[in-house]
Amino acid sequence: MIWDDTGFLIYKNRYNENSLISEIYTQKHGKVSGIVFGGTSKKIKNYLQIGNQLHVNYNSKNVNRIGYFKLEIHQALSPLYFDDKKKLSCISSAMSLIRLLTAESQSNSSVYELIKNFYEILRLQYWIKNYIYWELELFKCLGFDLDFKSLVDKKIIENRLQYVSKSTIEKKIVPNFLVDKNESIDDIKNLLNGLKLVGDYLEKTILKPNNLSQPLSRLQFINTLK
Repeated sequence: MIWDDTGFLIYKNRYNENSLISEIYTQKHGKVSGIVFGGTSKKIKNYLQIGNQLHVNYNSKNVNRIGYFKLEIHQALSPLYFDDKKKLSCISSAMSLIRLLTAESQSNSSVYELIKNFYEILRLQYWIKNYIYWELELFKCLGFDLDFKSLVDKKIIENRLQYVSKSTIEKKIVPNFLVDKNESIDDIKNLLNGLKLVGDYLEKTILKPNNLSQPLSRLQFINTLK
């Protein structure tokens, strides 16, 4: 099986002295694993950064065995943020979620477009808020739609409109921006609370039922914001 495609590098690991095992989320073939011969060489490794967009040539002699990648750079996206610890950590978090939550060799054009849109988010003034929306949209693309509006009640607390979860077990205040996307926010405490609530949903609804754990890179990203 031989094909060409475009995709984003979402994972890499040393295979032997000269090669890497990589995972790429491609436009037409979804998430695909393969060996990159010479992937540790100076010529190639500089553009094999997590999150970069690549031209992909894939070759596999047997569908039951891992194939081989020949890669060329399409867009060097991650290096734009080498001097921004928070955004670089966010890239790692986003790609780890893509890797963890998507199935091998199952194309999903919506997920591919989300990865493209992710880099537009990093350019925005309120990029953290929009990244949280991005995670929710990813879950929705994969069949897990979290609609905060249906899960909260409006209450006036300390003369402010706030949203409180309807749960009979634990009443949680839900940050307004998760319910009303027109709500402007630059308060890092509320943003962190939003990331935690979305992470709790990820953990309870998607990961635990499938015996998965939250990516370490997402927790590291949250720590860079504190």
